[in-house]
Amino acid sequence: MSRNQPLLDIHNITKLYSVGGWLSRNKIAAVADVSLSMLAEEPEILTLAGESGSGKTTLARMVLRLVEPTLGRILYKGRDITSIRTRKEQIEFMQDIQPIFQNPFEAFNPLKKLESYLFETAKNYDSRENGSIEDRIESALNLVGLSMREIRGRYPHELSGGQLQRVSVARALIASPSLLVADEPVSMIDASLRMSIVNLFKDLKDRHNVSIIYITHDLATAYYISDRIAIMQRGHIVEIGPVKKVLAEPFHPYTRLLRESILEPNSETAWDEEITLSTIETKEFARQGCKFANRCDSRLPICEETEPPLSFVDGREVKCWLYGVQGKHDTAS
Repeated sequence: MSRNQPLLDIHNITKLYSVGGWLSRNKIAAVADVSLSMLAEEPEILTLAGESGSGKTTLARMVLRLVEPTLGRILYKGRDITSIRTRKEQIEFMQDIQPIFQNPFEAFNPLKKLESYLFETAKNYDSRENGSIEDRIESALNLVGLSMREIRGRYPHELSGGQLQRVSVARALIASPSLLVADEPVSMIDASLRMSIVNLFKDLKDRHNVSIIYITHDLATAYYISDRIAIMQRGHIVEIGPVKKVLAEPFHPYTRLLRESILEPNSETAWDEEITLSTIETKEFARQGCKFANRCDSRLPICEETEPPLSFVDGREVKCWLYGVQGKHDTAS
């Protein structure tokens, strides 16, 4: 990989799903024409934020090769990940990109001792560091504030949710990945323990050069640890840029709505809706023009008819006609 080559480069990725049954001709774009990149030489935490059904988890699952894109390309270190075919290539890819899932209790078999997962992971991936398997496991556990002495012989139910999520992170770190994809990693953890996991991710980026895609609906933790944030709504990235710019002074009406809805970390008002398609949601996915137009107090006539382009404004990209050529013309007149 050349010095200037992106670590991750997503080009116009789209994922279509059928609505009304597998054979239905009606399609929705769970992710629609999304492009973004992460640099290799500058580790960062990039947050994907939005309400349930916004497409953030689907996008992450495509990066992990758990879901096949319908259109577009995802390049990792310059290689299209859809071209991976052999088991050797798959193992090399999985070593470089590791997932951290939402519920740590679902990531482990309750009848299996925790250290067995760590030893299996260490044996599956070639070591990029010196030392025995035991040393590599101990080192990974130490990075997350644990030790083998604390988990040896123990089953998942014998640890707290916060401890178990730390074991999940340690398991991922044994592979020495360049990128972690963390999908709502603190939502199932007690409020008192959430910041310890968030601080762990920040430390991994700052001190160990690990880039992280952090998926959340908690804008407070996103503001605290992120370098950049991408706001997703009905499959589109509607605003992306430095987190302090986007959340301190949001431009897109949807971003403003999110910031007003979630005022505190761990708020009881956080989104808890199921990821299902109600009649309203189906209409929003299928609507022409801006998907947010029916909920936007600032909509223009063009918003109802034509999808807005991405406009570069004040260090971020905004998918909104208020900042496009038509919007500037209308607001000036």
